[in-house]
Amino acid sequence: MKTNHVIQLFLITCVAAAAAGCASAPSRFYTLNSTATGDGSPAANCSVVVGPVSIPALVDRPQFTVQVATNRVEVDEFNRWAEPLNDNIARVVAGDLAVLLGTSQVTAASLANFDPTYRVSINIQRFESVPGKSVLVEALWAVRKSAGGAAFSGRTIASEPVSGNGFDALAAAHSRAVAKVSGDIAAVIRTEADKKP
Repeated sequence: MKTNHVIQLFLITCVAAAAAGCASAPSRFYTLNSTATGDGSPAANCSVVVGPVSIPALVDRPQFTVQVATNRVEVDEFNRWAEPLNDNIARVVAGDLAVLLGTSQVTAASLANFDPTYRVSINIQRFESVPGKSVLVEALWAVRKSAGGAAFSGRTIASEPVSGNGFDALAAAHSRAVAKVSGDIAAVIRTEADKKP
């Protein structure tokens, strides 16, 4: 009887140890942040709504997709975006534009009783992450004047070095790259807003 009890305890211990060994690492969640800085120019007299933002299917997922070879990527199950990437990019571009244009009249979503002067749409063509090396954001964007409908478009290709091997460094580098996209968009809006009617 004593032998059966010892065997049962041994089996329970083995199962508990195996279960502990199979426990997955905790997921970590990241966001992009607005990093643009103003240059002291006067505030632009305009309001802006940012969106829609479209992103490649390759990165349209909660997990980080990282480039590990020329023709190979890995999807990291434990390092994830805290919100849908297209929403995060829209929010960050809106935050960058608010700083660059010197106005709080910028939003990433249509609001009731908010009639924007300009509407910005963004099509992200590439959103590449190479851990410990660099990130690349390539965006096609369009700025449309709400009244009159005149449209202006452009392409921004922004590469940023990654300082560090972690996913924090990748997210920070992408934030800086998105700020370059925002800078190009802001330059067009400011040029148009400064024109005499």
